[in-house]
Amino acid sequence: MKRIASFCFFSLITFFLSLPLHANPRPGKTVNFDKGWRFHLGDVAEGQQPNFDDSKWRILDLPHDWSIEGEFAEKNPATPSGGALPGGIGWYRKSFHLPASARDKSVFIEFDGVYRNSEVWINGHYLGQRPYGYSAFEYELSPYLEHESANVIAVRVDNSQQPNSRWYSGSGVYRNVWMTTVGQVFVKHWGTYVTTPRVTADAAEVALTTTIQNRLSTEQQVTLNTIIYNSLGKQVASNTGDLSIDSNGDGTLNQKLTVKYPVLWTLENPSRYKAVSEIVVRGHVIDRYETQFGIRTFFFDREKGFFLNGKPVKIRGVCNHHDLGALGAAINTRALERQLEILKAMGVNGIRTSHNPPAPELLELADRMGFIVMDEAFDVWKKRKARFDYHLDWDEWHQRDLEDMVLRDRNHPSVFIWSIGNEIKEQSEPEGADIARELAAIVRHLDPTRPIISAMDRPDSKNNILSSGALDLIGYNYHQQEFPDFLAKYPGQKFIATETTSALETRGSYEMPSDVIKRWPVRGDESKEMNTDYSCPAYDNTSTPWGSTHEETWKIVKKYDFLSGLFIWTGFDYLGEPTPYHWPARSSYFGIVDLAGFPKDSYYMYQSEWTNKPVLHILPHWNWAKGQMVDVWAYTNAEEVELFLNGKSLGVKRKVGDDLHLMWRTTFEPGTLRAVARTDGRVVLTQEVRTAGRAAKIILIPDRKIIKAGGNDLSFVTVKIVDENGTLVPYADNLVQFQLIGEGSIAGVDNGSQTSHEPFEASRRNAFNGMGLAILRSKEKRGRLILTATGQ
Repeated sequence: MKRIASFCFFSLITFFLSLPLHANPRPGKTVNFDKGWRFHLGDVAEGQQPNFDDSKWRILDLPHDWSIEGEFAEKNPATPSGGALPGGIGWYRKSFHLPASARDKSVFIEFDGVYRNSEVWINGHYLGQRPYGYSAFEYELSPYLEHESANVIAVRVDNSQQPNSRWYSGSGVYRNVWMTTVGQVFVKHWGTYVTTPRVTADAAEVALTTTIQNRLSTEQQVTLNTIIYNSLGKQVASNTGDLSIDSNGDGTLNQKLTVKYPVLWTLENPSRYKAVSEIVVRGHVIDRYETQFGIRTFFFDREKGFFLNGKPVKIRGVCNHHDLGALGAAINTRALERQLEILKAMGVNGIRTSHNPPAPELLELADRMGFIVMDEAFDVWKKRKARFDYHLDWDEWHQRDLEDMVLRDRNHPSVFIWSIGNEIKEQSEPEGADIARELAAIVRHLDPTRPIISAMDRPDSKNNILSSGALDLIGYNYHQQEFPDFLAKYPGQKFIATETTSALETRGSYEMPSDVIKRWPVRGDESKEMNTDYSCPAYDNTSTPWGSTHEETWKIVKKYDFLSGLFIWTGFDYLGEPTPYHWPARSSYFGIVDLAGFPKDSYYMYQSEWTNKPVLHILPHWNWAKGQMVDVWAYTNAEEVELFLNGKSLGVKRKVGDDLHLMWRTTFEPGTLRAVARTDGRVVLTQEVRTAGRAAKIILIPDRKIIKAGGNDLSFVTVKIVDENGTLVPYADNLVQFQLIGEGSIAGVDNGSQTSHEPFEASRRNAFNGMGLAILRSKEKRGRLILTATGQ
């Protein structure tokens, strides 16, 4: 491998800026508790004791995923399906002092998620256990706190029994932690519930139920003032009610308010309101609780599909797992936001949280950015899919976990559908109907305003969940060939495609001929027709046997109004489940976008169908053997495309019938391939693909040159290996070394390859098909960062 003679650098500015990254219901009283924990990988005796010596433990900030720091190995108990990364047992401890103002207050700690089997202690007192790695939970600390000396909180996380997931789960306190300090009378945890039962252009009725907790030994008379503010901070409605609350009890107050001329929450303008709940006792405000919500109406029609605010909307969704590529499972708001920005630019308007409750930040971003969310609870019920999965915890925990998901998420305007399960084994078991009815009753008791669904891969008359009567929507996983017959098969029912496609692609890899459909893996012989380099062609011509190509399913869904929408498997590649290959592959091939966040070619098919902006994208690259026959595809929403090779026209192509791409088959010769898209005879867009020479330079392209100080913000830097003329070298796999100077760190590196075993936490990475990624993280201080890349 020859050294790339040049190097490339760019500078990045970090600055202080206070922007809300979390919908905090109690600003000032609920504070982030992520900083300054100590961590030890491995079990220890008496790690919960306050006087335990943790001085040699590693100091880190949460969220944290220890698995992503490990080495890929086929022998890891998670198996390649679980990402081939290590699990184990880990301990976290934090010492903290309480301010004097916390005396005689109620103090709580909330974990947004710990994977998995967490146990928590405060000053040696056991607070509890939570097996499910995706549930948020809260403990009260008040009875055990020290006010004159340090307090120690300890968390034991046990992810040693594996496999317990069908995809990469991560390990540790991988979501945020919060500490709340309130008085003795306060709005209960997740204690507000907002609905909008009647909405017109002139007025919206807002119904708000508030649960207040009284920790005092005497009955309390309280006044609840509720004020609604619009997105500009202007008060638009208010209501006052009185409530008597028993000693050491809860009280609930229902209020109705009217917002005149409401601004509706839409996908294009996701405007929100804020309800502020003030508890007043003897003229003093003793608690203040904020609830963000949106005003919108929606329904599913059996013949015309989904309607939002009275207008038909085709749900154009994707399924996503929760990992963030090189960052693993450790939640980061900017990384999530980047994913959603990439999907939004493709035309996506829906997200399915497959197959578990999401991080709250995902729903907050979906609220702000305008996405329809299917909020999903479980991948298994009582019947297992993996040896140590949630079926072991089902009997004791399923009701609590489902209730907590609904209570936490029911005020989000982005949440439109509750899913109680994915491809549940009990579809074919008699008990499936009873469990489905139980789960649906739990959800409806807490929120009767949204439809309930279960994503089913066996949508037939023998499906006990489907026939239970518990569901409001029928969700098909795959079976796209049966979509057109749905109305006849299920009279009176409403449809959405909960999971579709499972197309297989490797970014930047191409095989000819492109007009032959392949189904991999071939059942009974998983090695048949596989590629020795473990790649799948980036032409949209390959899928799993149970799935389809992107074009095959979209042609059906776009054709029928009653098909309310689809959720494609998947938006992004994810760690684990490396189909169609097994080891040495360690991440999926399903994504429309690869693990590093680089779009594959099918991204532009959807963009041409799902957006109104002009689109022209041609593939493949233009480095082939002289005289080789090459298939050239174009995705466009223009009327026609003319293709030129070295200035000679190869003809004009127009879409015919339900065509979603155009194709030319031509003989390769080095030079320039140029596409010209026209509508009404006018040139709309042009694109060129050139034959690349030898690797000569590195280009660094940050997604943002200015990020926030504070230790959480990120800049994603795309790395391109180009020739001396700036053309991407499509086969380049050069090793790129990074050096960062300034107040920041390299949070991770990647290249989008499904088979790379290089560590994500590193300062070097081989390019893959000419590209790579470096993720830069700010530190607490502001300043300038300079990233330098050198290659070989």
